[in-house]
Amino acid sequence: MATKAAKKRMTQSEIVNHFADKFEMKRADVKSFFQELADLATREVKRNGEFVLPGFGKLVLSHRKAREGRNPQTGEPIHIPAKTTLKFRIGKALKDAVVPKK
Repeated sequence: MATKAAKKRMTQSEIVNHFADKFEMKRADVKSFFQELADLATREVKRNGEFVLPGFGKLVLSHRKAREGRNPQTGEPIHIPAKTTLKFRIGKALKDAVVPKK
C-alpha cells in the first residue's frame, strides 16, 4: 500500500533543482531549456499534429466529433459541439517500466 509521502508530486522548482544539480547547470539555464522544449513542442504540434518526445511518448492533436449528450441534473438532451483537443500518448518503453506486464 502506498504511503502519503509517496503521493507527493515534484514541484517545478524541485525538477529544475534536480537537473541543475545533476548536470552542474545554472537554474536559469535549466528553466530556459524547458521553456524552449515547450515552445518546440507547441510549434511542432501546430505544424504536424504531433510531437514525439523520445523515451516518453508523444503529444497528438485529436479531433472530437459533435455529439448528443444529456444534462446530468435534468436529463435534458444537449448538443456537444465538435472540438480539437491535445492528448499525450505514453511510449511503450516508459509504460512497461512503470506498469510491468503480469
